Amino acid sequence: MYKVIGKPMTRTFRVLWALEELEQPYELEDAAPQSAEIRNYNPSGKVPALVVDGTTVTDSVAIITYLADKHGALTAPAGTLARARQDSVTNMLNDEMDALLWMAARHSFALPEEQRVPAIKDSLRWEFARSVSRVEARLTDEFIAGESFSIADILLTHCLNWARGAKFEVESEALLAYGKRMRDRAAFQRVVTLAK
Repeated sequence: MYKVIGKPMTRTFRVLWALEELEQPYELEDAAPQSAEIRNYNPSGKVPALVVDGTTVTDSVAIITYLADKHGALTAPAGTLARARQDSVTNMLNDEMDALLWMAARHSFALPEEQRVPAIKDSLRWEFARSVSRVEARLTDEFIAGESFSIADILLTHCLNWARGAKFEVESEALLAYGKRMRDRAAFQRVVTLAK
C-alpha cells in the first residue's frame, strides 16, 4: 500500500487522482505544506510526498510519472514517440501553467509578506492567457497528450482548477469543456470527497 503525505486540495490531489485512476490502495497522512509532518519526509516542506517501501518520492509530477510507469497505465510506454509527445505536453504544462500559478501563489501567501510583490500577478495573468492558447492548440478531441487519458490530463485539469481559484482567466471554451469532462471522471470525484 502506498502512503501519501499532504492535503488533498494541494498538488497532493494529483497523486491521489492518479492512485484512484490506477485503482491502487493508499493511506493518506494529512500534512499541510511547511508543517513538521511533511518535513519528516521532505525537508523543503513541500507537499506531496509518496512513501514506497521505505523510500520517499517528492514532487507531484515525478510521483505520478513513477506510478504510471510502475503500473503501466496513464502513460505511453517509455521510448516511444507517444511518450515523447506526452512528456512534451507535461513539461509545457509545468512551464507555462503550473509555474505561473505557483509564482502567483508565492506572491499571495507563500512568501514572507515583506518579500511579496503583488503587482507581479498582472504580468503572470497576461502570460497565463498566452499559455492558454498554446495549450488549447495541443488539445486532441478528448485528451491533451494523445488518444487516452494520461498523467498530462491530471496535470492540466489540476492547473485549470487552480487557475479558477487564483482568478486566472481561462478564455477557451474548448479547455473549459475539457476541464468539465475531466472533473466528471469517477476517480476525480472520489478525491473531491476526501477534501471535504
